[in-house]
Amino acid sequence: MLHFDKIVFGPIHSRRLGSSLGVNLLPSDGKLCNFDCIYCECGWNRDNAFSEPLPNAAQVREALERKLSESARAGQRIDSITFSGNGEPTLNPHFPEIIDITIALRDEYMPQAKVSVLSNATRCSHQEIVSALKKVDNPILKLDAPTGELAALVNKPVGSYDPSRIVEALEQFHGDFILQTMFLRSNDFDTASEQVLGPWKNIVRHLRPRQVMVYSLDRETPQKGLVKYDRESMQKLVKDLTDEGINITFA
Repeated sequence: MLHFDKIVFGPIHSRRLGSSLGVNLLPSDGKLCNFDCIYCECGWNRDNAFSEPLPNAAQVREALERKLSESARAGQRIDSITFSGNGEPTLNPHFPEIIDITIALRDEYMPQAKVSVLSNATRCSHQEIVSALKKVDNPILKLDAPTGELAALVNKPVGSYDPSRIVEALEQFHGDFILQTMFLRSNDFDTASEQVLGPWKNIVRHLRPRQVMVYSLDRETPQKGLVKYDRESMQKLVKDLTDEGINITFA
């Protein structure tokens, strides 16, 4: 399983974002997430206890400025400064301030780079989080399951989780966000079955995000027996949406 022991890591090649400089706002020695996804590249929450504190805004500023200045001097291209790391980045209490810092540093050292945030969207009920996400180039917000029952199987949320409330929160972006959805199946479920796919497509039509990222498994998963979808299969499954003019990318 992947683990990020630095605040800033990479750049690494991302199949969705190109040359991506990662920013980890979670503990360096474990995982902090309010999801426990069965496909998470960081593994199960229970296996990732941590003792290190979350980085504060000053620590992120120092680490990010050091790396961006080095990359600028070396002529190293960075396509995206990407908040991901060991869990859900918006759980860091300094997240809004850190976004402002990141945008300022990006503008100074790497103006062509996009700022991207990979989030499960659970904290979009907090206005300060939504305001921060609206400032970045790529707010990439997850919705794997249109029902709470399926989310319990795939995302295993910690505490209550209602996809309809997530949809309401995403309405605040007025389509200016990227929706990310994982397609996979097991003996217990199939996220691309018609009873799942139909309601999910209706959510996409309702929200009209500027881009939908449909993707499948790429790395080792903590739950065994999961089956990935290939690109061709995913393209066929959502062809009606692309025919309607919705921008969908596949990975």
